[in-house]
Amino acid sequence: MSKALAVFHGRFGRATVYQLNRPFNMHAHREGHLIFHVGGTPARIDVCDERWLLAEDSIVAVNPWEPHNFVPTDMENGAIFFVLYVNAEWFAPDAARGHSLRFGRTCFKRTATLDRHIRRSAALVCGAPSLSSLDCELRQLIDSCYDESWQTSEPVQETRTATAVTDFRVRKSIKLMSESPGAEIELDSIARASGLSRPHFYRLFRTQTGVTPNLYLNTLIMEQALDALVATEVPIADIGFDLGFSSQSGFTRFFAANVGMAPTEYRRAAKVLHP
Repeated sequence: MSKALAVFHGRFGRATVYQLNRPFNMHAHREGHLIFHVGGTPARIDVCDERWLLAEDSIVAVNPWEPHNFVPTDMENGAIFFVLYVNAEWFAPDAARGHSLRFGRTCFKRTATLDRHIRRSAALVCGAPSLSSLDCELRQLIDSCYDESWQTSEPVQETRTATAVTDFRVRKSIKLMSESPGAEIELDSIARASGLSRPHFYRLFRTQTGVTPNLYLNTLIMEQALDALVATEVPIADIGFDLGFSSQSGFTRFFAANVGMAPTEYRRAAKVLHP
């Protein structure tokens, strides 16, 4: 079973160290995403229909809202990964919202300098850091990875994001989903309320946002679930019910498919760093 070795939520986003041995569902995040292998067997990461090897000499970066999936190679013992979820507003607060964080390449070289920085940061996360020390360390690491991703990068095609939506019907559907995200939401009803047929809704939504309505809704649900797990003491069963799941087991399956572990395991390791 996959498990969380350390999880910290703060202004920067999330810093996590996971031991993972199970595949995820295809999913996305509002945050940028940096994934580092720090122990055990290399894994593969699917990002936007391309598969990349994540090993000790490589780094995988995922831009906000890019669909991706984790594919382990060792299903028995798993491996250890240091994973950063980076808030775009923290990374570049003065940039245009939604366009402030974009890596130049999905997979790039893990230089000797970056390797030392990655291992130092992962050790700091596992060592119960203070906010000031972790914030500074991660700022330097993220900046270094960002710069390295743009070294000799090939031209990248600009993708649509949920913040660049121009069609008023898709904006309305996003507003409806965001008002009260939950597993009970019927996307067909969202389509009708937005004035679109089901096929047109699905095509237009993906064209405008780069993700399917189902994936977008799952992302909103996961954000609510993570916030409730780390910021409250509400029982996990109640969190699941509040998010529209008919049973705790249904919520647990959904959470594990998107995070790789049970919500009880995530909550056990998670801490919030307050300013």
